Amino acid sequence: MAPRRMETKPVITCLKTLLIVYSFVFWITGTILLAVGLWGKFILGPYISLIAENSTNAPYVLIGTGTTIIVFGLFGCFATCRGSPWMLKLYAMFLSLVFLAELVAGISGFVFRHEIKGTFLRTYNEAVENYNAQDERSIAVDNVQKSLRCCGVLNYTSWFSSVYYPVNGIPPSCCANISDCNSSDLRNATIAPTKIHQQGCYELVTTFIETNMGIIAGVTFGIAFSQLIGMLLACCLSRFITANQYEMV
Repeated sequence: MAPRRMETKPVITCLKTLLIVYSFVFWITGTILLAVGLWGKFILGPYISLIAENSTNAPYVLIGTGTTIIVFGLFGCFATCRGSPWMLKLYAMFLSLVFLAELVAGISGFVFRHEIKGTFLRTYNEAVENYNAQDERSIAVDNVQKSLRCCGVLNYTSWFSSVYYPVNGIPPSCCANISDCNSSDLRNATIAPTKIHQQGCYELVTTFIETNMGIIAGVTFGIAFSQLIGMLLACCLSRFITANQYEMV
């Protein structure tokens, strides 16, 4: 038995090293997800409200997922250093659950991208129609129009049906040059089109979604399938330790 243990000890040491490196990378992934979730909650909240028909829990899901991955990433390092077979099996089980969740999320996002576009069209129309320049959605509309240099949903004429237009005209956030765009111009249906952005925001946002959805799905699938590496390492290490009664001194 002793010679066999001596032969398998380098293999186990190698597996431990690889699994610790993997767990560290896994931990970094959790930290990134947590940061993105917090960014989405505090910075992108108004933008997300334009895409979702109701209040969305997406930032909270990212925060929760990131925190869980951070905890289990540390658990994976501890289980590897401890050389505990049952801990390694638990870690492999968690990685399999993460793999399935990410796989489902990636497929759902890619398959339902057209539904996402349809939802955005409805909610953005509603935000424009009920625009008052004060509430959260109205501020989000202004931010979108300023950052993307666009106006309205399909074009600036979308504002003609809003409750804001009869009194105030087109919002200043549509102006191509704010210094050359006053309130009287924005109330004038003839002059306003010469002062504002011509392209609608819906086209710009949906083009971005279409262009980047493949990349996002590819990255999601890549991260998901990387869990298989961790599962394989954890299972192999657990099996070697169990078979050879290896204990870390």
